[in-house]
Amino acid sequence: MGSAHLAQALAILLLAGAVSLPVTIVYLTGPPGAGNFGGPKELFSIRVDIAVAAFLLLAAIDHLSVGTWGRRWYEHQVSRGINPARWWEYSISASLMVVLIAMLAGVREGTALVALFGANAAMILFGLIMERINVGREEVQWRPFVYGCLIGAVPWIAIALQLAVSQNEAGDVPGFVIAIFVTLLILFNSFAVNMWLQYRRRGRWADPLFAEKAYLVLSLVAKSALAWQVYGGALAGS
Repeated sequence: MGSAHLAQALAILLLAGAVSLPVTIVYLTGPPGAGNFGGPKELFSIRVDIAVAAFLLLAAIDHLSVGTWGRRWYEHQVSRGINPARWWEYSISASLMVVLIAMLAGVREGTALVALFGANAAMILFGLIMERINVGREEVQWRPFVYGCLIGAVPWIAIALQLAVSQNEAGDVPGFVIAIFVTLLILFNSFAVNMWLQYRRRGRWADPLFAEKAYLVLSLVAKSALAWQVYGGALAGS
């Protein structure tokens, strides 16, 4: 899995053109409530190709680390039904993915992007807590799972709102952006389904090793799907 992520990151860097998206901010120019706003002012731009390579590289570093020098620690953790490294990596890589999806949908405001990153990272860290507090428990504590699902819905609601307004006002949201939104929404929710099945001990998910393998496959599929949809829609012809 680590090699697959690494190979794709290198392929994106070699094949993709340099496409940038601006991060902007609107600022106060007087008392609030009086319509005194300036901007939007461009703060900086984000290279789409580098952002795509970055979330693939983060996964590669995670998988290659726990598959080599961290293997004994990793196998011990998985035997207990947990994997902290997974959540550490997801909290950054998946949050970067959400920010990239939001920017492709038209979200440019820096403060909004910071909030979306933070909300998604919080959702991921609830997954870490879910695993931690349920080690060795017979009765599953579901509160972290529920809280994670609630906070995890926020970025997708925001992106859906952005897409809906853009479609209503301009009517020309690129098809690949809508495809990315739908595909990644389904895949992101698949992680929650995997956790639910694991803690419900349904079928093969009663084995923590099977649940871990499912996480590995979902990570590869989700990151690959986003990477190559972005490449095909925004980077291939640049």
